[in-house]
Amino acid sequence: MPSVAFYTLGCKVNFYDTEAIWQLFKNEGYEQVDFETKTADVYLINTCTVTNTGDKKSRQIIRRAVRRNPDAVIAVTGCYAQTSPAEIMAIPGVDLVIGTQDRDKLMTYIHQIQEDRKPVNAVRNIMKTREFEELDVPDFAERTRAFLKIQEGCNNFCTFCIIPWSRGLSRSRDPKSVIAQARQLVAAGYKEIVLTGIHTGGYGDDLENYKLADLLWDLDKVEGLERIRISSIEASQIDERVIEVLNRSPKMCRHLHIPLQAGDDSVLKRMRRKYTTEEFARKIELLHEAMPGVAITTDVIVGFPGETDEMFEAGYDFMKRMKFAEMHVFPYSKRTGTPAARMEDQVDEEVKNERVHRLIDLSESMQLAYAQPFVGQTLDVIPERDYKGAPGTGFVMGYSGNYIQVVFEGDESLVGQLCRVRITEAGVNECRGELVSTAASTVHQATAAG
Repeated sequence: MPSVAFYTLGCKVNFYDTEAIWQLFKNEGYEQVDFETKTADVYLINTCTVTNTGDKKSRQIIRRAVRRNPDAVIAVTGCYAQTSPAEIMAIPGVDLVIGTQDRDKLMTYIHQIQEDRKPVNAVRNIMKTREFEELDVPDFAERTRAFLKIQEGCNNFCTFCIIPWSRGLSRSRDPKSVIAQARQLVAAGYKEIVLTGIHTGGYGDDLENYKLADLLWDLDKVEGLERIRISSIEASQIDERVIEVLNRSPKMCRHLHIPLQAGDDSVLKRMRRKYTTEEFARKIELLHEAMPGVAITTDVIVGFPGETDEMFEAGYDFMKRMKFAEMHVFPYSKRTGTPAARMEDQVDEEVKNERVHRLIDLSESMQLAYAQPFVGQTLDVIPERDYKGAPGTGFVMGYSGNYIQVVFEGDESLVGQLCRVRITEAGVNECRGELVSTAASTVHQATAAG
């Protein structure tokens, strides 16, 4: 039996794409083996290019695969492959470079290379691509939540970001295909689906009279699906219709990840973000009105070129006012090829570090403040497979609909089931709880682990 080993760098979308590529190999009778410990016939590295470090790490992993088995077919895909195919082809031992499209032709290329051993650069211009690449993922090994990719690419061209050049412009997956895939995931035993994409909230921008809100209502009708979560959405994309479905559908998770990036208008303008802090705050206010208790998490970039102490302080105060449930804080890192990398006034690394730590402290205090009112309340929690303390500890961990991480006593038979859990203690990264009951109707089928 031929074997394949995967290594994925970067974001959730890349992990989704790797799962989809694995299905192609599986259909051809391949077995999947561990990248680090086993020798494989094919090594596939799914690369990231969001930072310069992503490029470097990708190159290191490619070289590692070549060393592991010089006779194997070394195939490289993903964002770094799309933007810099020549750089990758120049690494001795690389057989195939394919970008963030045409992955359905992957097996054809691999068969060809196995026959004639001639390296192939299969990357073509992503900017001309207007179609969503259909790659199905019927189940996810070792996962309790299923990811469903509904969108690809981005039209925003923020000044710090290379992604439109590596993923192309925004394109939506056909709604019928999304619903069919959702039904398939429910049939495989999944209770929660996370809608994901590069710019997920842009879903429908290229479709006629069908927007994200329409898709959410159609998913709401999928029988057996308990929870729908949106991986990320821009403030500007949350319109009245989205708020209405969040509010009225019992399946929509009371958790939204809305990237802020900076809390100061002049920084937002230089980032080429499409909103002011005032507009952002108004959207957050509307969400809290529509969904009391909603968890809003966010991303923040610290030390963007030209960010003065005053701008940082203004941003700090703004974030505090927003009462986020959690913030993901990133120091600004230069990405070659983006306008921000060429800007004057780059911020000193030490200043960046100090600011990052202040925002992480703020995030932790906001996380605790968000969780505390839920002590004594009973929430729906779906325990996950990969709790670091399990298995055999007598404890399981899962997320509530509003994204509170809860650890409680229980055995592994609870994994994937919808549990009613009373919160007993609030913590920064996780809360403690006790099991009240399980919904018997939501027994997780044994097939879910894949």
